[in-house]
Amino acid sequence: GRVARRKPFLTKKNIQAWLNFAKTHLKSPKSMWGKVLWCDETKVELFGHNSKIYVWRKNITAYHQKEHHTTVKHGGGSIMLWGCFSSSGTGAFVKVEGIIYSSKYQSILAQNLQASARKLNMRRNFIFQHDNNPKPTSKSTKE
Repeated sequence: GRVARRKPFLTKKNIQAWLNFAKTHLKSPKSMWGKVLWCDETKVELFGHNSKIYVWRKNITAYHQKEHHTTVKHGGGSIMLWGCFSSSGTGAFVKVEGIIYSSKYQSILAQNLQASARKLNMRRNFIFQHDNNPKPTSKSTKE
């Protein structure tokens, strides 16, 4: 058997936003992309991952070492990370404790965004690009 490919769920609103972004920046010069500081957060599973693993094997090899996918009880936990990068390299990469609410997101930006821009030799007028998650788009974060 095969495992189905995973892909993000895209609403019509997501698709339209991506299309608008692409159309808006279709003729943007390459130099503009050097001014963009991209950021996002992600959850990383500390042991394994959240999907099934299929292998091709003969019945008699079920317990051979190479056919195993090692696991730990209760999944082994996970961590949340925030990071940023530009065409010049990577900026800050920080572990986030607990759930990210707008106030925590603002604190992460305050402690890491400008420092990352300086590390990457970006001018003051860099473009902060995020994924339109509700945390960075909340009214208090925009202020």
